[in-house]
Amino acid sequence: MSDSPRPAPTDQLAPGTRAPLSAVDLLAFACELVAFATLAIWGFAMWAFPWNIVAGIGAPALGIVVWALFVSPRAVLAVHPFVRAIAELLVYAAATIAWWSMGLAWAGLIFGVVAVTVGVFAGRRRLA
Repeated sequence: MSDSPRPAPTDQLAPGTRAPLSAVDLLAFACELVAFATLAIWGFAMWAFPWNIVAGIGAPALGIVVWALFVSPRAVLAVHPFVRAIAELLVYAAATIAWWSMGLAWAGLIFGVVAVTVGVFAGRRRLA
């Protein structure tokens, strides 16, 4: 009995392939791009001359580093899904706070709600 071969699971993908992208994946990517663009706009628009260059480049760069380390599909650090969700939430929260500090509280609120909702659906899809 133990010598019989096990059938291969049908829900597993072939080596070197990945699941096809869905609309939720594309929306999550769009939310990340909007978050990084928001941080760049905030850095360039809200600081005085010498510091606007530093903040305009540094804020989105820091967000991209956090995303690449924890949230990216090929993240450098493999962490628990809750840590991944917290890192993603921090990027979204930073963009939302940037909108608020620019005087566009409604835009920040709408972005925050959309980004967190898409993040929840994307996270559930990754866990399934």
